[in-house]
Amino acid sequence: MIRRVDLRGRVAAGEVSDLQAEVNALVPRAVFDVEKALDVVRPICLDVRHRGLAAIQEYGEKFDHVHVDDVRVPEAALKSALEELDPTVRAAFEESIRRVREVSEDEKTADIASEPAPGGRVTQRFVPVQRVGLYVPGGRAPLASSVVMNVVPAQVAGVPSLAVASPPQKEFGGLPHPTVLAVCAMLGISEVYAMGGAQAIAGFAYGFEGCRKVNLVTGPGNIYVVAAKRFLQSEVGIDSEAGPTEIAILADDSANAEHVAADLISQAEHDPMAASVLVTPSETLAAAVEKALPIQVAKTKHQDRVTEALDGQQSAVVLVDDLQQGTEVVDAYAAEHLEIQTVDAEERAARITNAGAIFVGGWSPVSLGDYCAGSNHVLPTAGCACHSSGLSVRSFLKAVHVINYSRDALEEVAGHVVALANAEDLPAHGAAVSVRFPG
Repeated sequence: MIRRVDLRGRVAAGEVSDLQAEVNALVPRAVFDVEKALDVVRPICLDVRHRGLAAIQEYGEKFDHVHVDDVRVPEAALKSALEELDPTVRAAFEESIRRVREVSEDEKTADIASEPAPGGRVTQRFVPVQRVGLYVPGGRAPLASSVVMNVVPAQVAGVPSLAVASPPQKEFGGLPHPTVLAVCAMLGISEVYAMGGAQAIAGFAYGFEGCRKVNLVTGPGNIYVVAAKRFLQSEVGIDSEAGPTEIAILADDSANAEHVAADLISQAEHDPMAASVLVTPSETLAAAVEKALPIQVAKTKHQDRVTEALDGQQSAVVLVDDLQQGTEVVDAYAAEHLEIQTVDAEERAARITNAGAIFVGGWSPVSLGDYCAGSNHVLPTAGCACHSSGLSVRSFLKAVHVINYSRDALEEVAGHVVALANAEDLPAHGAAVSVRFPG
């Protein structure tokens, strides 16, 4: 069901880049060809730019198989969805919102003031993006939790204008999934659109009848959403190009094989291209997990997609010489989600530099982070954790330098400014300073 990759004695300690190349070759990600998808989304995006709402409606009918007369969701539908939400689910979302909000509040950054010279002050102000479009997927699963993960940090950052888009659902009369609508209502979001895919991202980027263009688009989506984000980066800011989800687990003999197997399956449940990778020096644990997987898969609801994901080239049980080599391997892999289930899990987690989120110990599964840890589940995939971060309050803030120098402070540094301007053959730059000090 899941293949083995034996790295024992094969990956020597050395440059990180060398290790990354070897890990990528032996544990490749699923094929996710965004460039090819660009050919599909380019005409869609340009059509939305020129025809606006009519194009969005036509593509919704074509791809989501439902015609929507008005893509703006009525406030009555939001209210009704909240009223009809199962009380147990509502309580769970309320707790998720509380925890994510508390963590987000702690992420807020105060302005930073510096004085590089007497009378010369530079202040870095953090100001919110003014309008954000938040995308919530509605394909294989209605990811209503993504409403929480997108909206709460944006609200804490102080974004004054928020709009949510989620695909129309035929079974719900062309509205987004009612749980998505209910969570929007819980969070006070009244601007919600029944639109999905590339046309939704283009609608936010260009604006259309009844919807002002946004400054930033965030939220996960399928390959066409990702491709649309890439195509529209000249029009709008984006959070990331998130690909198929992935989990890596670094574990030793202290780990519970049943728990490890369940965690691998939990990510495989998302998508046939999801990656589930166990890295361990323990033959015993590897064998126990391999034995547990088919038993647990047979009991899960979405066993077809889980099986396809676990059978894929992107998933594997990786045997390593020891935990040190295992740590280097998972750090080079740079997983979206990294679980560490070892006897020294907390200490080992501190050595990791490349991961979207790190889950420490046997009682911190990825599912906790998906819903109720307080952390954000919109995370970098495809190895991008080596240079990118997950969604947070900072994603919705811009840094602006405010420069305030007195006459004396400028005069003190004027000679340096003129010298540097002349060195770059930009004498007018220097003159803009020297003209202030004639004689």
